[in-house]
Amino acid sequence: MSLSAQYDPKNIFAKILSGDIPSVKVYEDERTLSFMDAFPQSKGHTLVIPKVPACNLFDIAQDDLQDLIVKTQTIGRAVRDALMPDGIRIAQFNGEPAGQTVFHIHFHVIPIWANATLGRHGGEMADINELNDLAAKIKAKL
Repeated sequence: MSLSAQYDPKNIFAKILSGDIPSVKVYEDERTLSFMDAFPQSKGHTLVIPKVPACNLFDIAQDDLQDLIVKTQTIGRAVRDALMPDGIRIAQFNGEPAGQTVFHIHFHVIPIWANATLGRHGGEMADINELNDLAAKIKAKL
């Protein structure tokens, strides 16, 4: 999908926003939703998405992007404080050649531990009980 693609209102994140697909929520307000990645690269991998329909960084209005990045920082701090990783990777992809697989703008908050191997993007599905436990720890730090 190109950088000037049309937004697909049936993408998986749009379905999560509409409640058609369940998610393990970490944070939600009128503009933003954050939830655990079902296919995490590391323990605590969290996603932050806007509720506006935008494919990527180039499609989203500036005020919505500003809100999204501030919420990403807030979620990142909560992940940091809850899980105490050695580092945190914040990632955002634009276009299929860049690694974007869901065409609804989103940020990945990926905790990194020095002695742990990072999983493959979109690799193995996580255990729902572990996701719920991690989400509860992160929510407690918000």
